[in-house]
This record gives sequence, C-alpha cells and structure tokens, in this order.
Amino acid sequence: MVSGDVTIVNELGLDMVPAGILAKEMATFECDVDIVSDGKKVNAKSVMNIIAGCIKKGDVVTIEADGVGEQDALDRAIQLIKSGFDM
Repeated sequence: MVSGDVTIVNELGLDMVPAGILAKEMATFECDVDIVSDGKKVNAKSVMNIIAGCIKKGDVVTIEADGVGEQDALDRAIQLIKSGFDM
C-alpha cells in the first residue's frame, strides 16, 4: 500500500464535478483507492462516497492505494487534486 497527503484547492471542495472526475479516473486502475479525511475513509472510485465525505477546500486528505498499479493511481489522484481538476 502507498499513500500521500494532499490539500484540496478547488473552491467547492469535492462536490459533484470533481468527484465525478476523480472517480472516473480512479476506476481505470485495478487497485483499491481510498480517500481518508477527518478520520473517515471513502472509496475514491465511487462518486456518491466521495460526495458523502463532505471534503471541503483547504482540507488535507490522505490518498491510499493498494494493489496492482497503486503508485500510478496515487500519483494520478494527487495530480488531479493539486491541479484543481484542471484536465
């Protein structure tokens, strides 16, 4: 398992649009990917779980990836979040 911390930079946090982008990107990886925020762990491949996490701008979250391609998944998740989901 690999993990890394990143700060949410987009104004509305992980609302519907960024949650959709993140979930879609993470679904391309074979490994499990989770977001840990404020003691809660949510599945980063599920739009509804991400939204339910109530992750706001300025929150520092930990991305955890475990399995085949875990480092690539972690790197991609952190890249997306740092860019404010500017694809």
